[in-house]
Amino acid sequence: MELVNEAITQAASAWWVLPLLFLFCMIDAFFPLVPSESFLVSLAAVGVHTGSPNLILVGVLGAAGALAGDQITYAIGRKLGARGFGWMRGRRAQRVLHYAEKKLETSGALLIFTARYIPVGRVAVNLTAGATGFSHRRFTLFDTIGVLTWAAYSVSIGALAGNWMHDNKLLGIGISIVIAVVLGFIIDRIVSWALDRYHRRAEQAKEHHQHRHHQTVPPTNNEG
Repeated sequence: MELVNEAITQAASAWWVLPLLFLFCMIDAFFPLVPSESFLVSLAAVGVHTGSPNLILVGVLGAAGALAGDQITYAIGRKLGARGFGWMRGRRAQRVLHYAEKKLETSGALLIFTARYIPVGRVAVNLTAGATGFSHRRFTLFDTIGVLTWAAYSVSIGALAGNWMHDNKLLGIGISIVIAVVLGFIIDRIVSWALDRYHRRAEQAKEHHQHRHHQTVPPTNNEG
């Protein structure tokens, strides 16, 4: 186990780790299959005791990469529209896009802030913000707050697990990733429930409006 811990410590101390973290967090903003959060919490789990990598640098570079990626996604939305990616045409992605388009008008700050914690959600929101002409200055402000809190949250998870299992860095990394995945799943379920509720209410309102419209339209007199 000592050899494993030593190998993990040396790998986490390599010069290329932090630039790679920045790159992962940037790419993850528009290609959410890249495991940026897992990478971030893993580095925090190792660095909490060894001091390398530095937790503040991990958080700052993670947030900076995420912010840069979100800016790219916003620009893609502005140029290509919210449906510029083929995978965004799926049923669930379309529901998220529709929800994002409606809510950006009334709750832009909250939506941009919370979407950071949901992989597909943040891509959809950022693309939609660009496609609908949402203020770039407001988007950047809200997104900066979002990425900073997301980075602090991820570093905290990694540091907590790493501190708990400081004698076994590999297990600490595993636990930190599991915690992040479980919390992400819970947030994703809450958002899915909120989306379902929103769509049910929208459908009911539409049906109610159509019903009232039919009642108020006078019958056509076809007699000559």
